Amino acid sequence: MTNANFIKLAVSGVNKYVLNHVDKSDDTPDFDTFVVWSCKTLQNHKCLISTTLHDGMYYECTYNGDKNEMYLDAYKKFENKKIICESEE
Repeated sequence: MTNANFIKLAVSGVNKYVLNHVDKSDDTPDFDTFVVWSCKTLQNHKCLISTTLHDGMYYECTYNGDKNEMYLDAYKKFENKKIICESEE
């Protein structure tokens, strides 16, 4: 699988997931989906994807080239905390 095909498959999978899990009490909101990071190692691919929805979600898609399978993990960010790193000098 090429990287471009994997990205198309991953974005499509995230879009389907979001549309199936979005709050249906209102009209389905318009949103964009974008790749934050991606890599390929041997026959495997991985990417992190987010959307423009303000729901704190992000998605990890992993393609297993040996099994021709893609896995989608959905995560919710609970906190973004600054940690001050002290010099080790």
